[in-house]
Parts: sequence; structure tokens; C-alpha cells
Amino acid sequence: MPSWKLVSGLCIGFFGSLVAVAGIGYAMVGVPNEENAAALSQNNVYYWEDGSQMVAAGSGQNRQNVTIDRIPKAMQWAVISAENKTFYQDRGVDPAGIARALANMARGGDTQGGSTITQQFVKNTYLSQEQSLTRKFKEMFISIKVGTKVSKPVILQGYLNTSYYGRGAYGIQAAAQTYFGKEAKNLKPNECAFLAALLKGPTYYDPAGNEGIDSSATQKANTKRAKARWSWILEQMHNDKRITDQQYQDAIKNFPKLQGRKATKGMTGQIGYLADTAKKYVLNHSNITEKKFDQGGYQIKTTFDKDKVEALAKAVKKVEKEKLDPEKRELDKHVQFGAASVKPKDGAIVALYGGAGYEKGHFNNNADTSGVPVGSTWKPFVLAAAMEHGTYRSDGVGVSPLSKYNGNDHLKVRNNDGSYVLKKDNTPFFQENESDHPWGYISLHKAMEQSVNTPFVQLGMDVGMRNVRDVAEKSGILDASFATLNPSFALGTSTPSAIRMADAYATFAAAGKQAAPYSVTSVKFNGEKVEGFKPPRITQAMPEKVANNVTNVLENVIQNGTGKNALALGRTAAGKTGTTDENKSAWFVGYTQQLSTSVAMFREDPKSAKLLSMNGTAGEESIHGGDTPTQVWTEYMKAALKGKPDLGFPDAEKIGEIQDAVGAPTPTPTPSVEPSETVTESPSPTPSESTPPSPSPSDTCGFFGCEDDGGAENGGTANGGTDGGVSPEPTPTDTNLDGGNSRGNGNGGIFGGPEG
Repeated sequence: MPSWKLVSGLCIGFFGSLVAVAGIGYAMVGVPNEENAAALSQNNVYYWEDGSQMVAAGSGQNRQNVTIDRIPKAMQWAVISAENKTFYQDRGVDPAGIARALANMARGGDTQGGSTITQQFVKNTYLSQEQSLTRKFKEMFISIKVGTKVSKPVILQGYLNTSYYGRGAYGIQAAAQTYFGKEAKNLKPNECAFLAALLKGPTYYDPAGNEGIDSSATQKANTKRAKARWSWILEQMHNDKRITDQQYQDAIKNFPKLQGRKATKGMTGQIGYLADTAKKYVLNHSNITEKKFDQGGYQIKTTFDKDKVEALAKAVKKVEKEKLDPEKRELDKHVQFGAASVKPKDGAIVALYGGAGYEKGHFNNNADTSGVPVGSTWKPFVLAAAMEHGTYRSDGVGVSPLSKYNGNDHLKVRNNDGSYVLKKDNTPFFQENESDHPWGYISLHKAMEQSVNTPFVQLGMDVGMRNVRDVAEKSGILDASFATLNPSFALGTSTPSAIRMADAYATFAAAGKQAAPYSVTSVKFNGEKVEGFKPPRITQAMPEKVANNVTNVLENVIQNGTGKNALALGRTAAGKTGTTDENKSAWFVGYTQQLSTSVAMFREDPKSAKLLSMNGTAGEESIHGGDTPTQVWTEYMKAALKGKPDLGFPDAEKIGEIQDAVGAPTPTPTPSVEPSETVTESPSPTPSESTPPSPSPSDTCGFFGCEDDGGAENGGTANGGTDGGVSPEPTPTDTNLDGGNSRGNGNGGIFGGPEG
């Protein structure tokens, strides 16, 4: 056993060593100030895909230090009351907070910042990206030294001058100018409380929203968070007796009026949206925080092709000039476009159109926006799910695009057990088409061509909306953009971005191969490579046969259907038009083997950000995806593919089984209509795809037929349902689920009528 002298000696030696190390560390570190931080701040430089410089932008352009006497007392007390009430009494460090941070790092967890204003000031002056125990110890020693060597007013001054307030504003002076257009010394108490609230995290507390960084940072959500934090800070200031009762009452009644965002140097035209997209990608694929990123020093190489970006913007401007006149037509005001172009089999975003530009006050990136329903451009996912998974009636066998469904207007929709889908008031749900044209039973191929709604709603129910959702998700659609899985889900109530729609259609173009969209190929910090930026992994999202059959059907949409305006491209292409209820948005998404491009058009109330109807816009009764969006798409694709070969598409192998709806009679010719999303009956009937005469919608005319052809309530004298009855010469087919081959004598089953 060691003697007590040895043990005590070792303990004294150990603690003496710690004291010596602490003393040496304390002596070696210097005291930082806000001038050091300002000198170290740099620009971030973005590059085009060819390596040429796109833009240099960063924090160094928007920082100006001010002395403590030019910072209102209300601002000083706002941050003290909110973040460090003991600021004037403590020694500059929080031992418990440091211990938690060190223990967390030792376990391999995330690093944590200091809790005192002194510690935060010290951290603000360190712009390197290193996250280590060494740095944390160094910060601790600096904080202790600052706490003993520097006066509290100077520490507070340094903290307020080095903090990040969002919108590229570093320091209280830049923040006052950015949000209120005034000098820091002129800030009012309610404005001071707001700026203090931003220090919690400007991404989530700027009422203007930051959806480009995080989709949850919407204007509405951010405003709610900002007001709650703002009012709490005012309450703390009042409780701490830093403002009088009267000042509190005056401030709490008036949430400050903020200036709108402004374009920073170089962030004009499409550049702001490109940089926004690249920045979002960097933050989502690394451990770099927004604050660190905005401190600068990064070199970001993007996937954006300068010529294609310019071609897309030019296409939008040309069509806007031809179609819209907001000075003369009120309904032409607030019209927005968003577009994106992606490489199939790769996922690289080569071009996007985000809006009129930051310099025009439009800061939302329309290419990456959420909240704009995609309409009938969703139908290919329904068809793909049917071909891959089949329906509840096909026992998992894929459905052929030549299968027929009832395309008439105002049809009741059925569940898989044969019952009607009911609304909240327990009345049947009727699906409407855009017109009342009597299509009768038409193939899914024809229904896609003419964008008829009723077949795809019932098909979605038969396939299962969960299967439709899964196919869309595997194709590249994000989970957050999916709408509720009800019958309307099949018609595009979901709200993916233009980028995601272009990428999902690229999956069809690539014979089912899916690559997530990406905008950055490499990131360096002061010349040193940052890991984590590799092209996405390519997966087989759906069978080749399914994807190629979807492409075949979508080729026909351009050749003979609602996408005919895209024929002006002059090369093989496939695509789909989309228009939503009340004409609030219109889309065209189309592709060749080289490029997949989506174009969205919508009107938006600038105050509420709610979508407005486009009825009457451009002097037209209504706007459709086959019109203006298709024209933009065609103009862009002509330029983007100039000089490129026409690769065509792979042949579509025969797929699935042709399933004719129960009760469909022998086909007879039906009138054709000029391809358009607004389908109207042709006055001069001409032979078209053979379909049966259309019954008039009524309670005795269900999805699978009418009273004398499928039955009262979907049964029939001509075709029986389950247990359809016995024929004079019974055969096994007389009692199948989809209907007997001859008249039965018994009562109908699931789809049967009074006479079997």
C-alpha cells in the first residue's frame, strides 16, 4: 500500500500541474475585439459549372462597428435581460455550461456555445471552422481573461458589434440599417427587443421568412416565433426594471414595422436564387451553420450552366412580354413563374428561374417554393403505380395503359369494397372533369392525352393512393410536399417544387433511374476541401418497363393531346400539362433524354402569399398548362438543346393486362375533340378512339356501368357482378369479380344489379 505521503504528493503534484497549465494558457491567450472579427470576415465565392466565377458575396460588405455610447440603453438591457441577467456581476464564464459542453464533446456529441455574453463575444471573434476540445479550452481561457481585463461596457459593445442578425447583417449598426433603415443610436425600445429576439436565430425569427434555408421557416411561422420572443424580452426588461411601466405599455402595443429585404451587391437577376439554392444545399449536406457560412471564406462550385440559366430567364421574359400587360390588366398583376431544369441519370440542376430578382423585391425562390399544387402533372405517377402494382382487382398484375375506365363527368368514386366514397356529410363524393364532354369508356392512354380526371381518380383508388405516393416519393418527390391521401390526391393536390418535379420526371426520362437533385459539386474553405459533396447515388426507382411506358404515353400528350404546343420544339419529347382548381396554378413538365424541365405559373397575393385565380389573366378566360407554361418550356428547351442530337426514347415494351371496366359495352365511335385542357364537345363528330356512348350521370349509373349495361348501382342485365347468376350453359367466367359473360338469373353481387 502506498503511504499517505506518496498519495498526497501525487495529488498535490496533479493539481499543481493543472494550475500551471491553466496559468500558462491564461498567459498565452490574447484579448480579442470586434475589429479582429471584422478584419477576418471574407466573401463567399460562387462558381458556374465551367469553373468561371458567378458572384462573390459575403459578410465583409455589411459590417460597421459602433461605440457603446451610440448603442441605446434599451438595446443593451434587451440582450442582458434575455440572455445573461447576471452579466454585470459574473466573471465572464459559466462553469456549469462549460462542463456540459466539454462532456458533450468528449462523448462525440455536438459542440455547445457558452451561455454568458462574454463567452458569446469570444466565440464570435473566432471565425475558423474548427470544433475541438482545444478550441473550447482556448475560448474558456480567453473568456476568463476578458472577464478580468476588459470592462463590461466594452465586452457588451464587442458582443453587439460581432453578433449576426440575419439578412447578411453583422453588428448592431448593420442590423438597424437592414431592418429599420436607421442608425443604431435611434432605435426605439420595441425595435431593440426585436433585434435582441433575432439573436436567438435569425433563420427562424425573421418575419420575412427563410424558406430557402429551411422549409419550416415560413413567413407565418417566423412571425409567430418572432412576436412571442419579442414580447417575452419586453416582459423581462420590464420585470428587471430596465424600462418603465409607460415604456413597456407603449412598446408592447406596437410590433415594429420592418423594411423588406434588399438585394446585396451582385445578387441581382437570377444570381440571388442560384446562390440561395447552392447555399441551402451546402447547409443541408454539411455541419456548417448558416452563421458560419455567412462569415465567409467559402468557395462553392455549382452545377449551374450560365448559358442555360440565361436561356431560361430569356424564355420567361419573352412570354411575359407577349402575354402579360399588368399596367393595363389588373388580372395580369402578381403573376409569378418558377422553373427548373435537371439532367436525367445525374440529378444536376443546370438552370432555374426563381422570379423577377432580388433587386425587384422578390426574394422567394419560385423554383424551390412550396405551396403551388401541381395539378394533372401528377397523373403520370398514378399511371406508373398502376403499371407497377396493379389494382385490387388485378391481384397485383400490372395494368396496361390501354385499360379502359369511365371518363364521363360527375362520377361517383368507389372504394375497393364497392362502396361509394363519402363526404363529411355522408353523401357520395362526385368527381368532376374540366368539361362535361361525354367521353364514355376510354383507355388510360387517351385519358392522359386529354387530361380527363375521372379515370385517374378511380384508378388511384383502385391502385391505392399509398402506392401512388410511394412511387412519387421514389421518383424524387419530398415527403413534406405530399397532400392528404384522398381521391383528389390523384389529381395533383400535392405541392412539390419546380426543382423536384423536374427531377421526378427525369426518372421517367432515365428509364426509371433516380438521382436526387443537387446544385453543388465541391466546397472549399480558404482553399481546403470540405468533405461531403459527391454526386447523389443513382437508384432504380421503378422498373424500366414502367418508366418507358409512361414516357410513351407522355409522348402522345405532346403529339396528340393537351401538350401540342410543345411540338414547336421540333424533336422527340414527352410531357404533361397541369391546371388546378379555380385556375390558381398551371404547369408543364417535359423532358428529352438530355434534360427534364418544369415550368410553373401562378398568381400570388403579395400580402398574404395566398394563391389567386388566373381566370382572366392575359386576357384569356382561363390559363392552362398547355398554353403559357408550355410556351416557356418550348422556348427554353429549343435554346438549351440547340446543336444536341435527337436521341428519341427507348421502345415501350408491352406491359400489364388490359382491364376493361365491368359493364363496358362493345365499343362504338365517339366524337373527338381538339386537344386542350379545357375540353369542349366538337360540333362535327369525327371517328376517334373507340369508346361506348356515354350514359347520363345519375344514381343508376355507377362507375362500372348503367342500369341496362352493368346494372342499377353498377350491376347489370348484360354483365353480372360477383355471384352474377347462372347462364343457360354455365361457364366459370359467369361468376367472376368483373362480371359474367352472359345474362344470369340470380341477383348481382358486389357490382351486380337486380338482374345479375
